[in-house]
Amino acid sequence: MALATPNENVPPASLEKYHSSRVLLLAYQPFAFVIISVLAFNEAKINPRLRNLFGYILFFLSSLSILVLNLASSGKGGLGVVDGHVHGGMLGELFFMQYEFIQSFVAGLAAAGALASALRLVTKAAFENTRDGLRKGALLFFAISSFFEFLCVLIYAFVFPNLPIVKYYRLKTASEGSKTVSADLAAGGIQTIPAEEDPEKLERLSNKELLLQNIDHALDIFLLSLLTLSIFPGFLYEDTGKHSLGTWYALVLIAMFNVWNLIGRCIRLLKFLKLESRKGLMIATLSRFVFIPAFYFTAKYGDQGWMIMLSSFLGLTFGYLSVCVLTTAPKGYKVSSLNDTLRYISFSKICY
Repeated sequence: MALATPNENVPPASLEKYHSSRVLLLAYQPFAFVIISVLAFNEAKINPRLRNLFGYILFFLSSLSILVLNLASSGKGGLGVVDGHVHGGMLGELFFMQYEFIQSFVAGLAAAGALASALRLVTKAAFENTRDGLRKGALLFFAISSFFEFLCVLIYAFVFPNLPIVKYYRLKTASEGSKTVSADLAAGGIQTIPAEEDPEKLERLSNKELLLQNIDHALDIFLLSLLTLSIFPGFLYEDTGKHSLGTWYALVLIAMFNVWNLIGRCIRLLKFLKLESRKGLMIATLSRFVFIPAFYFTAKYGDQGWMIMLSSFLGLTFGYLSVCVLTTAPKGYKVSSLNDTLRYISFSKICY
């Protein structure tokens, strides 16, 4: 991290020029990519309740193992695996309910990032002048993370399936021909599935047809993630010169990105700020690539105020456009097709 001392472990020569945030991102993404691709293209054969429960439990165990093993590297890949399980699975499950649920879910993801940044700032302030302070702060961080992941397991297993609105939409899913909700209904105390409708009405689009009909949304998510992850967090953590904030500089940049990412995912609740045009979303997504030269020249010639502003705007646009894409697409499909389509769009996000 940015606080590492020269005497700490030195990476291999081939990786010396890269900050650990860049390297860990590359180690993380392939696991998520493989898992979510397998799950997305085999959705009809997978029990969604077991998939999501497995993901949440593995999230908890991965966070706990890092804590127990004192930040051992063996835990890093596991987080990529479970992100592939949970991210696409929850989006697919919520999308056949109400679009407001997607808004809340993705805003919650951003809120988690903002809280993580706040916790990082608190632990740095608390342990900055203590012996082995970075390690102590990290251990506290993972202890709190493990606790919240365990709460997620309990809530998804015992609270979520018993909510009346969840039962209603899962029954509706079953009535439209879905064969993957039996375990979900059983968890909610419903042992019988309503009779299926006319098979001709249940005809399901192929995976290829679903993807082609929503290729622009998938491309939007891919490009949004491509640009954002090219800058955040690796570039923001790298040494871009000396500033008055000192070792707090990178942490402030990350915190501002996360806070404005959360704001961006919430402002779409204002009806006059909704962007639903597919063409408009693509234009807005492509226009974000001006951040590449903007960050390069600001890091080289600008001061910390300009970099903080750019980081904030990067987070704002990423949060706003991401939630606009996810809450705009898709529409007019059967429930099973909705579920699949959102998983393919989530797959596009993980592809980078």
